[in-house]
Amino acid sequence: MIINIKNMVCQRCKIVVSNILNELGLEAESIALGEIVLKNNICNSKLNELAIALKEADLELVVDKKNLIDQQIKNLIFEHIHYHNEPLSIKFSCYLSKKLNYNYTYLSKVFSEINGINIERYIIQEKIEKVKSMLISEGVILSEIAYKMNYSSVSHLSNQFKKHTGVRARDYKLLKGNKYRSMPPVIAIGSSTAA
Repeated sequence: MIINIKNMVCQRCKIVVSNILNELGLEAESIALGEIVLKNNICNSKLNELAIALKEADLELVVDKKNLIDQQIKNLIFEHIHYHNEPLSIKFSCYLSKKLNYNYTYLSKVFSEINGINIERYIIQEKIEKVKSMLISEGVILSEIAYKMNYSSVSHLSNQFKKHTGVRARDYKLLKGNKYRSMPPVIAIGSSTAA
């Protein structure tokens, strides 16, 4: 039985879900971001127990098609940005369409409807978060980061970083995040910078 879960976007979420399944006596064949595959089907009462336990962990079952698509989009973006070392060889729009078997226009409409921002802005936000962590913990130079994150140049990366954080990437790196590590992103309203 496949169960899709909303807001499950990191390794820690997988551990939380694994613990919840164990507490409920449910066995999983696999646990991936946004999806668990149970070894056996479960009854509605057990599914309700699972839904309640997930809700307590700020996770929730995905029950409708649009929310499922939204979560799949987020999972694909998150996985690629945070866990892959090589940049995409195709545009994210093509990648998402191919992986999900939907027209990108439809995917974009669903995503924007649910999140209030477009997919491109979400991709930029995720890329900036990854850049922050690379600047602080991985000790790589900006040109390497620009390449890994699929920016056309260091200048493009630097401009986008400053626009979204209010701080230059070089300054952020020098400060090792002391003051800016937990700083929320600054999003310029009306901007339409592509990923």
